[in-house]
Formats: sequence, C-alpha cells, structure tokens
Amino acid sequence: MRFSSLAVVLAVTAFSCKNTKNSADETTAVADSTETQFITNPITDGYYADPSIVQADGKFYIYATKDPWGKEDLAVLESSDFKNWELKSINWPTKEACTSPTSGGSMVWAPSVIQAKNGKYYMYVSVGSEVWAGVADSPLGPWKNAKEDNSPLIKGDLFPEYHMIDGEAFIDDDGQAYLYWGSGLNWVNGHCFVVKLKEDMITFDGEIKDVTPANYFEGPIMIKRDGTYYLMYSDGKVIEDTYKVRYATGDNPYGPFTEASNSPILSTETDSITYSPGHHTVFNKNGQDYILYHRHSPDSPNSENLLRELCVDSLNFTPDGLIKAVKPSGIAAFK
Repeated sequence: MRFSSLAVVLAVTAFSCKNTKNSADETTAVADSTETQFITNPITDGYYADPSIVQADGKFYIYATKDPWGKEDLAVLESSDFKNWELKSINWPTKEACTSPTSGGSMVWAPSVIQAKNGKYYMYVSVGSEVWAGVADSPLGPWKNAKEDNSPLIKGDLFPEYHMIDGEAFIDDDGQAYLYWGSGLNWVNGHCFVVKLKEDMITFDGEIKDVTPANYFEGPIMIKRDGTYYLMYSDGKVIEDTYKVRYATGDNPYGPFTEASNSPILSTETDSITYSPGHHTVFNKNGQDYILYHRHSPDSPNSENLLRELCVDSLNFTPDGLIKAVKPSGIAAFK
C-alpha cells in the first residue's frame, strides 16, 4: 500500500513537472513571438553614426559612419526585415580614393545615398572635410567616383569659414534634384547651402544659395509633405548632451525657412539612455514615416572617443503640419 501511494505521488510529480516545462516552453514561445513584433533600440550591435537608408528589391540598406570618428571606409548594413542585419563591404569610398589637394585629415563620414530618376544610385559622402560624389547601379555597387577626374564634388576650401560636409540630395515631386550641405567650425557658426543639380546629379545648375535657418549646425535633411518643405537638421555639440534634431519649414526648396514653434523634436532624454541624438534621415514604409538617427552608446557617454549606435522611431505630424516630438521607444516590426 505504501509502495502504491509512492508510485502515485511520483507519477503526479512527473506529470506536474512535464506540464510546468510545457508551460515554460509556451511562455517562451509567446515571448519570442511578441519580441519579433517589435524593433528595439539600438537596432543592431556595433558603433555607427550619421545613417542614410535605401530600400531596394525587398531589402533595407543602411550606410553609416564607423565610430569612433570614421574609418578608412563606410559601414553598410543589409536586412530584409529591419531586425537582422548583415555587415557588408563596398569598394568606394575610401580615404585613399577620396583625397585631393584640398582634403583635410578627417576620415570617411556621413554618407547620403539616393536613387535618381535615371535608376542609378548616388552617394554624397564627407571625406577629408569635403563632399565626394559616387555612383553605382545597385546599392552594394560596385561604386565609383561620379566625376571622371576623380575630384571632390565640393572642395574643402569652397567657403573656408564653414565646414564643407554632410551632403544630402533631395528629389522634388517634379524630378528636380537639389543638394544641401554644410556645417560649422569649432562647434559654432553652422551654415546650410543648397544648389540645384542637373540630371547627372553632379553638375550644379545655377548658383549656390545660403538657406541657413535658426539654430542650424549640420546634418541637413529635406522632406516634403502636402506642399510644405521641411528642412530638418542637427545642432548642439555631438560629444555632449546638447546635440538634438530641429526643423524649419518653407514653401520651396530654397526657403526662406522658419524654425517651427515646437522645434526641437528629438533631444537628450533624462529618463532614458537616449543621449545626444541627431544626424538623422527619414524614410517611409507602408505609408508611415520613420526617423533613423544615432545616439551615444552607454559605453561612451560624453566622450570624445565617440561611440554611437543606430536607433529608429516613428515620425508623425499634427493636423496643422507640425512634426510631433519623437518619443524614443522603437517601432512595430514591418510586415
């Protein structure tokens, strides 16, 4: 009788343990399923900054600066779901290939890639504190200098009192392309310039114009919505917590641009690890706008040996056309 009772107890215990294991497995499966439905920040391991993004053939390609402060080449990340990223290598630009008599010592920084109406991809990238232009038939190249003489598109001494970096192309609804660029020296005096581009995406069509809005320092991004032109940009000091995203609006690509009443829209968050966010880009997926930007990694807060990481959040608008403040939280996974 005692043996029978013990057998029953053991059987019940075994059954109970099995059910507990099954419940744990099911809980893990549900957790995994829930996790796959959300993209958290940072979006990938590694230290990257100044992102630009292209969507092509069902894939995302992010081009970015390698931290700290740029390397001999660029980082290129490829993903089909925006969650699992693979680091790729492209042949151009490199510090060696992009050096001229007017180049400074800075490395490869701040790429901006866009597909033109001719189907080709064009890159505007800062190397040696001047803007170089590349061209390729596909996002991973092979890339080459878009200028036959292998010279920079914007020389470092074009306007010596300002920093000739952060080139960013914008293509308007009518197919006309514009190039924006410019920063300041010694963390002050940032200026934004724009010029119309001819169909080859490298020849200037008309004169360069200074369109600097209030509180501009660097990293211009142009987007258009319902006839309004939004010049977005960064200001502050990237190695401190003053770095942030601002924006100004105008009724044409040349402005004048008036800073919005609720600018800035992305700043250091005291209650999170969002520290010194900025130098962003904007992209659209399934009708929703997103902001892709960098922030300081917790591994190097307030450090000149800068280590930054990539983040993404939704970008939304009010009914009267203001960009809503960005709430750093990640995004729902793409379907």
